[in-house]
Amino acid sequence: MLNRFVALTSLGRRTLPNLWDFVALALVLGVFALAAPGWRGMALPLEAPETAQLSLDYWELPYYGLRTTLRMFAAIGFSLLFTLVYATLAAKSRRAEMILVPLLDVLQSVPVLGFLSFTVTFFLGLFPGSTLGAEGAAIFAIFTSQAWNMAFSFHQSLRTVPRDLDEVAKGFGLTPWQKFWQLEAPFAMPGLIWNMMMSMSGGWFFVVASEAITVGDVNVRLPGVGSYLALAIESKRIDCVVAAVVAVALIILAYDQLLFRPIVAFSGKFRVELSASQDEAESWVRDLFVRTRWLRAAAAWPASLLRRASLWKMALPYAAPRLPESRRGAVVFDVVWFAAVGAALLYSLSLVFEFLRSAVSLEEFRHALLLTFYTMIRVIVLIALATLIWVPIGVFVGLRPRIAEKIQPLAQFLAAFPANVLFPIAVIGILTFRLDPDIWLSLLIIFGTQWYILFNVIAGASAFPNDLREVSANFGIRGFAWWKNVILPAIFPYYVTGALTASGGSWNAAIVAEYVKWGDDTIEAQGIGAYIAAATAAGDYPKIVLGVSLMSVVVILFNRLFWRQLFGFVERRLRLS
Repeated sequence: MLNRFVALTSLGRRTLPNLWDFVALALVLGVFALAAPGWRGMALPLEAPETAQLSLDYWELPYYGLRTTLRMFAAIGFSLLFTLVYATLAAKSRRAEMILVPLLDVLQSVPVLGFLSFTVTFFLGLFPGSTLGAEGAAIFAIFTSQAWNMAFSFHQSLRTVPRDLDEVAKGFGLTPWQKFWQLEAPFAMPGLIWNMMMSMSGGWFFVVASEAITVGDVNVRLPGVGSYLALAIESKRIDCVVAAVVAVALIILAYDQLLFRPIVAFSGKFRVELSASQDEAESWVRDLFVRTRWLRAAAAWPASLLRRASLWKMALPYAAPRLPESRRGAVVFDVVWFAAVGAALLYSLSLVFEFLRSAVSLEEFRHALLLTFYTMIRVIVLIALATLIWVPIGVFVGLRPRIAEKIQPLAQFLAAFPANVLFPIAVIGILTFRLDPDIWLSLLIIFGTQWYILFNVIAGASAFPNDLREVSANFGIRGFAWWKNVILPAIFPYYVTGALTASGGSWNAAIVAEYVKWGDDTIEAQGIGAYIAAATAAGDYPKIVLGVSLMSVVVILFNRLFWRQLFGFVERRLRLS
């Protein structure tokens, strides 16, 4: 009887909530309560006092930071959904890949201001008289600064799954759905998670353009840190600029601790290795929820449901069983397919050409083409310099999880640091010392995009199998031989993804960095970025179309002739197998 009483008492203690349950529940409810005012503000009438007026009062920054953070997470949610669908289809279907990957190159090359120029009126018309229209335009603009590098990362990971694991999946008879969720998605997780963090930071880099929307006669300013910063720059309030930077730093620290640190710690489970690493990333939030009783029990049912869904015998459309196709039939289908795609492309180009021919002179075209060449030289030189600096640092950090978790918030903050904050320094310094803006404004381009290389190299080094580290150590491979034969081939697929997105992001950042304003002072560098920024401010749509078109064509050609060749080399030679 005593033993039965002790067993029942022990069972009762295990089913009762503990202190950690109350702490975790308070944390969750606090996050929801904090987000509620922000969601209410998004549904106000567009001309409501809360949306029509902005204040530089420091005490408004917490609310503005909340509104910006909600936009950022809404955009990252859409970006994740886009990545899972778009990148998977591109990786699994040869014919789809021939369209979707070049289209991704185009989308990456179109600047944020280029999207805003043609979408802001659409969203405002979609929700007339409501702030939701402007919010939709802002979220879409942030989405365009987040989605592309996530899609590139996921696509690269799906194309470089180790062949031996692929054979194991076939040996177990996994359906395409099961293979995706049990093998491919877990393999891609480390790179995708680090690119999600980079996307959040990249969204901050363009937050001013997203929240302070000015296209011709359309001028919409939404409450947020970006619009606060834009107003501070116009008013030459350096104290408010500093306050905005502090607010951004605190917000990044908060969501790093509450969201990304637990996810990074969890992603360690997906490393492809035979021996476990001695160093693992830690997270106090993860440890908090692991110690709870009721919350863990409440999460058990959804986790079981997700596990069953991942094992569901479902055939995906791109891998559905089909009848054997003769080589001649396949060639005929390819010819018809590419002819239809080519016809659609030629039709689109003809529309752009007709629009530009009636509004842009040949001399204007030559001038814009020369400016595009100037920006291209800047991008190439800056990407080369960023590679030399950040690849060794990224490898050092990625191979040491304890250091990575300390560096992670700092790297996110530096990547999120809006280039607009440096405008006062850039303008005052260039005007005071009579510096050449074509050289010194170039540094602003790479300031926000070099982190794509760092984050992807860290992701590659973090995913480097521990058993390979032990083998290289046992064989005494060190120094230059270790860099050449061990770590550089291992991280090269991740580096290519990071450099590709950094290259596209640098073109995008040129819009912000080549056309700098501080109050009434304006500094321009010769480049297509300044050309597009000036045309957007004036609402000159023919010049906007010309600048965006030239930028897109050059980026696509560069990606096709250089970066895609490197991707092919990675898939052929550098896959773990």
